Amino acid sequence: MTNIDKKIDTMIENDDVVLFMKGTPDFPQCGFSANVVGILNYLGINYQSYNVLDDIELREGIKVYSEWPTIPQIYIKKEFIGGCDILKEMLENGEIEDFLKEKNINFKIKT
Repeated sequence: MTNIDKKIDTMIENDDVVLFMKGTPDFPQCGFSANVVGILNYLGINYQSYNVLDDIELREGIKVYSEWPTIPQIYIKKEFIGGCDILKEMLENGEIEDFLKEKNINFKIKT
């Protein structure tokens, strides 16, 4: 296991919901990251985010770690969920609520 793999393991173990994104929740640096932040905020989920633009090793390492070529990437209870399209699809078809309940993640949809 590489050092970056150990670092990522620690990141996803420390918080229930972890978002690897371009930019920060207050200042996303790509539309896909902004969309994921919007979905998480809409769901009222507490999450930890990491800006991959600040750390090239993390930016490349997370792609290898997840075997997923794009960012953003979201993990819930250490499980890789996917990126923007998957999270958006889960929201649109109603899967996300059941998934969050199953994982014991507190959420409150903001109306």
